[in-house]
Amino acid sequence: MDYKNAGVDIEAGYKSVELMKEHIRKTVRPEMLGGIGGFSGAFSMKAFKDMENPTLVSGTDGVGTKLKLAFLMDKHDTVGIDCVAMCVNDIACAGGEPLFFLDYIACGKNYPEKIAEIVKGVAEGCVQAGCSLIGGETAEMPGFYPVDEYDLAGFSVGVVDEKDLITGADLKEGDVLIGLASSGVHSNGFSLVRKIFDMTRESLDTYYKELDSTLGEALLAPTKIYVKALKSVKDAGVRIKACSHITGGGFYENVPRMLKDGVKAVIRKDSYPTPAIFRLMAEKGEVSEQMMYNTYNMGIGMILAVDPADAEAAVKAIRRAGEDPYIMGTIEAGQKGVELC
Repeated sequence: MDYKNAGVDIEAGYKSVELMKEHIRKTVRPEMLGGIGGFSGAFSMKAFKDMENPTLVSGTDGVGTKLKLAFLMDKHDTVGIDCVAMCVNDIACAGGEPLFFLDYIACGKNYPEKIAEIVKGVAEGCVQAGCSLIGGETAEMPGFYPVDEYDLAGFSVGVVDEKDLITGADLKEGDVLIGLASSGVHSNGFSLVRKIFDMTRESLDTYYKELDSTLGEALLAPTKIYVKALKSVKDAGVRIKACSHITGGGFYENVPRMLKDGVKAVIRKDSYPTPAIFRLMAEKGEVSEQMMYNTYNMGIGMILAVDPADAEAAVKAIRRAGEDPYIMGTIEAGQKGVELC
């Protein structure tokens, strides 16, 4: 008896590392020290040594049951982008710059080419976020996961000067809310998605004219990464007063998290186009509008609050970063919460 007969192939692990190295190299920042494959990742503090009060911010998350679609479609090169996005967007919400990222892949059987495809997506997400893929772990766990399935999670660390933290503390009545368009469902609410649609390859390969794609392509579209858009706003001299990453819990749970006591966010639902995938989901699943806004991003992946005098400059900066911004509403006096009208 040996480890391979027990279900763990050490040689496959070595091959996975070799295959993923070419993707990891694309993410290397000058501050990253050492090579790939060590016991830990090292990152120089030179990047932020000149800040008045450098403050570390961190985020950790996974992809959730969206992975079930990747299994069915046998497409594994985009879920890594989702994993990075869910972590670095949270860091950006605090005003932070993501510095490095680590991934964790647990699988029933290590297929090196599949693992390399997953890491390819992780590396692409890191490139989009401007951070280094500094390390990770692939755990082969036979008997715990089915041989064709895996889980994917990640962790990121960023930095911000304390004076630049986005806290919502100086929000005031009349501040303007700007939404950044999402790419679709992103990585939340897929337990409901999998109840709305038949989770078969035939169903996912069905072409929908209103989506201009197959259902699977629309649902598997990777989560937008907004790091560069928020940096563009900051570089334009605009102070972001508050920020919300619209993830699980949709508008009703996430928007209040950016608010201080005594103010509410008033958002016009007709201020931006709702993507067809959400309309299709609501129709097919007979999901109420309230539940849709309480579960999904409904086409807006991030919401910023800025002074009204800065709104035009912020919109232009977001467009320069390649994202689509929408003036969605305002901050008003009232009980802390969100009002959709």
